[in-house]
Amino acid sequence: MKLALFCSRLTTWDRLKTLGLVVGLLSLTACQSVPSNAQAQNPASLPRTLTVSGKGKITIPTTITQVRLGVEVQGKTAQEVQQQVAKRSQAVVELLKSRQVDKLETTGISLNPNYSYQGGKQRINGYIGTNTVSFQIDTEKSGTLLDEAIQAGATRIDGISFVATDEAIAQAQQQAIKQASEDARKQADAALGALNLSQREVMGIQINGANPPQAQNYASPAVLAQMPTDSAKTPVVAAQQKVEQTVTLQIRY
Repeated sequence: MKLALFCSRLTTWDRLKTLGLVVGLLSLTACQSVPSNAQAQNPASLPRTLTVSGKGKITIPTTITQVRLGVEVQGKTAQEVQQQVAKRSQAVVELLKSRQVDKLETTGISLNPNYSYQGGKQRINGYIGTNTVSFQIDTEKSGTLLDEAIQAGATRIDGISFVATDEAIAQAQQQAIKQASEDARKQADAALGALNLSQREVMGIQINGANPPQAQNYASPAVLAQMPTDSAKTPVVAAQQKVEQTVTLQIRY
């Protein structure tokens, strides 16, 4: 009889433990089903932002001229042509160095046979040699220097281009950024004003990287070299250069 009572009590205890476990699991499930504060946040309370992009453009004068010129010689033998090219090129380079030009460098050297066709056959009629250089100089001095280079032995001018100084470009970029920021702000004012909304604060600013302004190129192969230098001077007129920037604003309203 005592053994039966003990078994009965043991069974009841096991049942209580089982019931407690079930209740605990149900409570845990109920807690997990309750949404967090972030999930239950009212969409109306989320920050509202407007993204606008403004553009700025500044035009600056170019003051530096980039020149590409060289010597071209034709002759019967390769040795003769090479010697003439070297002699004339040396004279041109010495002149350029005496005028203290910037970024002087050799851009090409060549010596090629000059072919002719007779009776359906290809024959070497002579040789053509070239030596070309490039350099930079103040635009106001470039015309006079071109005439002097031709007198020194240059026979071809492959082209010129114009560019502003690095300092002028950097200053223009800052002005363009300021102009682009004001343009973006005006766009935001117009859009929000039309909707009876007002700006609160700027949440983000992005200055889009712009490519450096490219030099204005003017190709003039061997044209100036054919002009008489004893009676006229070569005029060189500089161009304008544009510097552009874009600014994107993220504005809270």
